[in-house]
Amino acid sequence: MTKVVFVQPDGGRQSIDVLPGLTLMEAAVQNDVAGIDGDCGGSCNCGTCHVWVDEAWMASMGPSEATEKGMVECLENARPNSRLCCQIRVSDALDGLVLRLPSTQD
Repeated sequence: MTKVVFVQPDGGRQSIDVLPGLTLMEAAVQNDVAGIDGDCGGSCNCGTCHVWVDEAWMASMGPSEATEKGMVECLENARPNSRLCCQIRVSDALDGLVLRLPSTQD
């Protein structure tokens, strides 16, 4: 299992154990992580699974695809470390990953 930490806007932390192969959005929804809705079901057509990847993990994430980049550019609260967690597949290399949630999802 891979441990992933979601940090809420108020600083509250929720650690979840994720089976490699799932997307971070699937894992968040299955574990009732507040603030991750995944309205489009993981098809990269909304911003309801937007997260900010902790700076220490940016290099481990790899680049995002053009579709994700285009969607993130439309988000009001996008940052250079913004990602859609429906587009990040969990692997053992992400054990300990820290993701921060914006106060609102687009």
